[in-house]
Amino acid sequence: MVSLLRTSLGDAVSTDPGALAAARADRSGRVSDTPPLAIVNARTIEDVQATMRFATEYRIPVVTRGAGTGLAGGSIGSAGEIVLSTSLMTRIIEVNVDDELAVVEPGLINDDLNRHLAGQGLWFAPDPASKAISTIGGNIATNAGGLLCAKYGVTRESVLGLKVVLADGRLLSLGHRTVKGVTGLDLTALMIGSEGTLGVIVEATLKLRALPSGPVSTIGAYFPSVEQAARASSVITASRLRPAAMELMDSSSLAGIGDYLGLDLGGRGTYLLVQMDGAAAQAEAAAALSIITSLGGDAELSTDPEHGERLFSIRRSFHPAMAAKGTVLIEDIAVPRSQLPAMFAAIADIETRYDITIPTVAHAGDGNLHPNFVFEGLEVPDYVWEAADEMFVACLRLGGTLTGEHGVGVLKKRWLKDELGEDQLELQRQIKEVFDPYGIMNPGKVF
Repeated sequence: MVSLLRTSLGDAVSTDPGALAAARADRSGRVSDTPPLAIVNARTIEDVQATMRFATEYRIPVVTRGAGTGLAGGSIGSAGEIVLSTSLMTRIIEVNVDDELAVVEPGLINDDLNRHLAGQGLWFAPDPASKAISTIGGNIATNAGGLLCAKYGVTRESVLGLKVVLADGRLLSLGHRTVKGVTGLDLTALMIGSEGTLGVIVEATLKLRALPSGPVSTIGAYFPSVEQAARASSVITASRLRPAAMELMDSSSLAGIGDYLGLDLGGRGTYLLVQMDGAAAQAEAAAALSIITSLGGDAELSTDPEHGERLFSIRRSFHPAMAAKGTVLIEDIAVPRSQLPAMFAAIADIETRYDITIPTVAHAGDGNLHPNFVFEGLEVPDYVWEAADEMFVACLRLGGTLTGEHGVGVLKKRWLKDELGEDQLELQRQIKEVFDPYGIMNPGKVF
């Protein structure tokens, strides 16, 4: 079978043992039992089309993969599967300054795009913590959020159009280049967050923004408890302030980051990081600082951009810090912002009853929490699944969702019906069958 695939795609096909082994895992901590059949390192749209035509003809499952930075196990390859890598498709095809848009290939790294745009006074707003290593295609496939989405939105708000290769190799051009566009059903939005189950994203037309003007103001505040810090974040939002980023790190996550970076961060309580940008940044930061101190926070305000970036580098170190301690089940719940204190209280209750520590950080500006379960070995212990189950029940009870940005992948699919209900889940399965009648697109993920 591999020889036939090479006949169609030549040296784009790899069976290198090291590459196959790497494709068994992503950043979720999950590893498949066996390596995939082969990897196709696509360089062009035509390579992707040829792969999908071959896969349809021979009914071979295909797992689309970018940088492999996903946190839900959505791009893991297994026995008998072709891993279709778009990591070599990295071109910036067009930047249109007048229309504030860019057309790019899916393998382009998030940070590389913004470095290219900086000289033109524009930027691509989605800001996942993995932006230095994650791809635009992966961001779109999971509808990634990140640190700045409370003010600037998740990836969906920054995608105007897509080119997508279907399971049978056909190429669709979806969306538009205009600010408005409501012709027909919104298949662009359907593809965003579909985790490779409906098609392969091979090109994206992205909405850009003007770089914020004026100095950036950053507040770092320590609180005695995570509930107090969460309360402060909720009051800031309720006061109609819109931080560019508002990040909350509980005491155990802060201590873990300190161990990883060699910094003395333990024993300092909970940390709330607030950053304001734009013309009103200084006035808004002063108002947020007043709220924080009135609610018991020990805070400092800085307008030094290098200091602010150092603080955010600490936040972005959370996931590697947890991975350094063992295997990690990285969760990704989201609740209404007003319910953040209640969700942190629910996590604390689960920690007490299960006698475990669940280091948690939150994008407090949008209510997205990342509780982490750290354990030894590759199999998730039963007590972790039981604790996670209780956490999801609490999240849904508070009006929340099972995943804010990481996606369902293999980690969350066992709870999908709890949130969607049987009717909606069945309808989504039927939609997948329309796009993927032979069930070859990322099988075993999501559904």
